[in-house]
Amino acid sequence: MRTGKVRALAAAAGVAVLLGGATPLAAAAVSHSSAGAGHGRHPSRIRHVLLLSVDGMHQQDLVWYVSHYPHSVLADLVRHGIEYSHATTTIPSDSFPATVGMMTGGSPGVTGFYYDDTYNYDVFPAGTKKCVGPPPGAEVNYDNSIDVNTNSIDAGEGLKGLPGSILQMTSNLRSVINPAALPVSAATCKPIYPNQYLKVNTIFNVVHNAGLRTAWSDKHPSYLVLSGPSGNGVDDFFTPEISSQATGYPAGVTWDSDVDANMQYDSYKVQAVLNEIDGYNHSRTKHVGVPALFGMNFQTVTTAEQQPTSDGLTGGYLPGGKVPGPALLKAFNFVNTEIGVLVAQVQAQGLARSTAIIITSKQGQSPTNPNDLKRVNDATIMARVDAAWKKTHPHAAPLVVATSDDDVLMWWLSNRSQTAADFVRHYLLTHKTVAYNIHGKKLTVSASGLSKVYAGAAAAAYFGVPVSDPRHPVIFGIVQHGVIYADQPDIEQHGGADFQDVSMPILVILPGLRHAATESAQVKIIQIAPTILALLGLNPRDLQAVRIEHTQVLPGLFIRRTW
Repeated sequence: MRTGKVRALAAAAGVAVLLGGATPLAAAAVSHSSAGAGHGRHPSRIRHVLLLSVDGMHQQDLVWYVSHYPHSVLADLVRHGIEYSHATTTIPSDSFPATVGMMTGGSPGVTGFYYDDTYNYDVFPAGTKKCVGPPPGAEVNYDNSIDVNTNSIDAGEGLKGLPGSILQMTSNLRSVINPAALPVSAATCKPIYPNQYLKVNTIFNVVHNAGLRTAWSDKHPSYLVLSGPSGNGVDDFFTPEISSQATGYPAGVTWDSDVDANMQYDSYKVQAVLNEIDGYNHSRTKHVGVPALFGMNFQTVTTAEQQPTSDGLTGGYLPGGKVPGPALLKAFNFVNTEIGVLVAQVQAQGLARSTAIIITSKQGQSPTNPNDLKRVNDATIMARVDAAWKKTHPHAAPLVVATSDDDVLMWWLSNRSQTAADFVRHYLLTHKTVAYNIHGKKLTVSASGLSKVYAGAAAAAYFGVPVSDPRHPVIFGIVQHGVIYADQPDIEQHGGADFQDVSMPILVILPGLRHAATESAQVKIIQIAPTILALLGLNPRDLQAVRIEHTQVLPGLFIRRTW
């Protein structure tokens, strides 16, 4: 269990001693003795990969924090790691397609995941019992709304003594997912669980199939997706529901709407990972051995970026967009400390010479400069588009049937013709709309707040799929910098293609690597997937998305290509 001694070790010793070693791994330890095939595992000194995603953290944040806190854990890790200074996440930059991409090596068009809440023209609506005739199309929602109990941190498992007992939460995520909330397959007339919706396998599948243990902690039970289509990928899940009521806080305050609450929430996941470092399952009820692949996401930074104020502190960044405000700095300090605790426990268990650590982020947020904010109500735009379509098509159904808009615009239309798509594109780009700045002052923005719109065939081409693909949005809009579609007081959002949405840190810490290195090559977070397999001595080409997209291992690791 976590102790004051572990925290003291992290604070006093830093991580230089934790990661030091006689033989630099980059030159020798990550080598393979012969060409591999299938699920065979090559000899490698690395036996464990700990993957940590600090959601919301930009590359500029890591640079700023290290320069201003040179004695921090993150600074020590940078001094003993390989930093990729030009890394980008997926587009859309939502946490679901980004996480799936990171764990498969695939972009949204290959994985089939464009967001956590989308639409599919070839499924039946949730709750359908008799699948008669062609599927009418329906919403595909894999966020907290599919929990058995959306307002409980255990997602409806019924644990007593919450939240203190949350570490006892089940690893069988299907048991806390409500099948009546899932889209229904036209082929089987059965609910489609998140992992079944995924088109390709995951790194967890490959590692598990090699006879090695896996574990992962995330923010919703819907992250069952990471077990892959076969459902066998993750041996130990821990996914307390972040969007539920925060215990001890006023009604309506969720774990992800308050920085202090989010810190408490993230600390539960840290404890689960600590238990796994100690060789136990996440609940510490069974000794199972240290996973070969495990990790978690931190959500606190995202919360501190999005909320105007939290716990009496100003959220987001100071004007100029470079310096974290008080709430955000508090979040970064928390994450820095918690990563230190995890790294210290790796050392305490004698795992430092056999464990690689990867620190990254699923997505950033935009705009970092509060003075750039332009908040737009997309419901108004949608209603006007529908009304304009109705004028020339009086008997037609409403045109817009589903949306996922944050600082991106993704629409699915009832009429999938290119004519309808072009109509929407033209309307969006030729009409102004109202926006509000950080102070609530009314502004006018051109082109519905968009800089570019891909419609119909162009949207399909953007994602590399045929027009007939039933999942891709018919309309995909890139926003003008600073625009977010929100009728709530968020001051930053993600999901789009803004540089601040997609510019991510990737930091790889290899045991025994004495000197830091910076790789300036353009890389993507989907390259983390094949890299992890290569580090573990497994074949990256066992990932279906890697074969489809030819996703490469991250450069500069001196891994000999033998697959």
